[in-house]
Amino acid sequence: MEIAAVCNQKGGTGKTTTAINLSAALAMNGKKVLLIDFDPQAHATMGLNIDNKRSIYDVLSKISKNKCRLKDIIVELDKNFYLVPSSIILSTIEQELSDEIGRECRLSDVLAEVSSEYDYILIDCPPNLGLLTINALRAANSAIIPVEASRFSVDGVARLIEIIDLICERLSHKVDYRVLVSIFDSRLRHSFDILRRIQNNFKEKVFSTIIHINVKLKESQAAGKSVLDYDKYCRGAKDYFTLSREIISGQRNIPGKQVTMEKISEEFKKVTHSKLKEFGMVTFSVSAPAAHSVFVVGDFNNWSMDEKSMLEKRDGIWIRKIPLSKGSHQYRFVVDGQWLNDPRNPHTAPNPYGELNSVVDIK
Repeated sequence: MEIAAVCNQKGGTGKTTTAINLSAALAMNGKKVLLIDFDPQAHATMGLNIDNKRSIYDVLSKISKNKCRLKDIIVELDKNFYLVPSSIILSTIEQELSDEIGRECRLSDVLAEVSSEYDYILIDCPPNLGLLTINALRAANSAIIPVEASRFSVDGVARLIEIIDLICERLSHKVDYRVLVSIFDSRLRHSFDILRRIQNNFKEKVFSTIIHINVKLKESQAAGKSVLDYDKYCRGAKDYFTLSREIISGQRNIPGKQVTMEKISEEFKKVTHSKLKEFGMVTFSVSAPAAHSVFVVGDFNNWSMDEKSMLEKRDGIWIRKIPLSKGSHQYRFVVDGQWLNDPRNPHTAPNPYGELNSVVDIK
């Protein structure tokens, strides 16, 4: 069971958007998910069109007139997708708990009642590093930090990570963080410059998945739905579904041990020479002389954009050789953020988004 705090002290980074849509995508993958709106602004609650009289405040507070247990306020949104709502009165909890012993563990204590019932619990934190965020980090075993492609955001994340490490050191609690590039505008060269800076600064801590700018994300919030319910074929839905698959595939169900994609890659490198005979070398290429970046993604690399899937530019042609196992594989090119079929390959197959993937068969 994974508890992740979605946090950033800077507003406007797509924090609540990520909390809502990642939760919905994990649920779509068959995982039982609980989203906790831990922000007094209650944007996740409003963004899912929930109007509850009771909220997480009534669970944490000792003086609330509507005092209740966490189970009493959980709202079922969809199959496998549940919400703990928030309200503006939650902003008073910091003052109320200021003299309490163990105030940093209040959320952790109440989550113990339900944590075993869910595969994932996501906590949408407020845009600050106050007592609520400290409670979320104390309850979590990981942190997802959405960051937009701008210099101020990058510098802010570095400071945020330092504070997270300090908080965890004082609370004797370890939190593994990952950085998520969000609100990414692939039309701008500046975005790719900042992306490379983020990847250089935080290396393996950066998710391979990138969340691109997509108007459907804003429209879904206005409609009170996740983007996967609003338009499951749009780019925003694809990005969050890909992120959910990256998170799910990046860990094994081994108690007390998390196996990252990097670990899996290391294991793959240990395959013997005789085992490599089961693979065929495939050359992927596409003509895009004006492009700034081109990736080839498919079922063979979990549809991830990283250094291993980036093509090299040679006289306007982007090319890369990749070993593939025997059988049929689906893939697409990502040219400056735009997903395209292989124009030279007539073999295709429909995908869940109403489009077509290119298909290559390894004999």
